[in-house]
Amino acid sequence: MLVVRLARGGAKKRPFFTIVATDSRSARDGRFVERFGFYNPKATENETRFRIAQDRLAHWRSVGAQVSPAVARLVKTFGVSAAGDSAGKPD
Repeated sequence: MLVVRLARGGAKKRPFFTIVATDSRSARDGRFVERFGFYNPKATENETRFRIAQDRLAHWRSVGAQVSPAVARLVKTFGVSAAGDSAGKPD
């Protein structure tokens, strides 16, 4: 089964997450099919905190991929625009 979830990157105590489509059996930070967004929880005021390609998310959902609770919460919190990327600030 395909799943859309977060893959952790970054340094110790400085997390950075990419939003990926992957097989549910793959390791959290392992092999993925496509990377189409990111979430930076430590972003400063002038940096982008969250961005996702809305069209790619819609594509993966249409082919049966499940969205993880964390990604669903981020999309809802940041209110992704129809253009496909967010300004990085919650509504």
